Amino acid sequence: MLNIVNKSPLERNALDSCLRLMTAAGAHEDALLLIEDAVYAVTRGNAAAARVAQAMATCKVYALRPDLEARGVADRVLDGVQTVDYAGFVELVAAHPNNQSWL
Repeated sequence: MLNIVNKSPLERNALDSCLRLMTAAGAHEDALLLIEDAVYAVTRGNAAAARVAQAMATCKVYALRPDLEARGVADRVLDGVQTVDYAGFVELVAAHPNNQSWL
């Protein structure tokens, strides 16, 4: 399953809820894609960085590069997070038959 989060971890609990469910399910083939303000979670020094780093042990974590660039944080992405462009976003959706958007 591809889990897509778009809200900042500082404003909403969507990322925490997503990570909690992914951990409980033990889904090692799941992927997490952070878009819009959720990309702040994959930046060094962010309050959510430790939770994202822990999630990378069990799933692949992606961030939308144009959203990182628009927020001026593209140079602070955690090691291990893969960045994707819009075509990569489409490829992820196509590669995962099930998608869940966390609002």
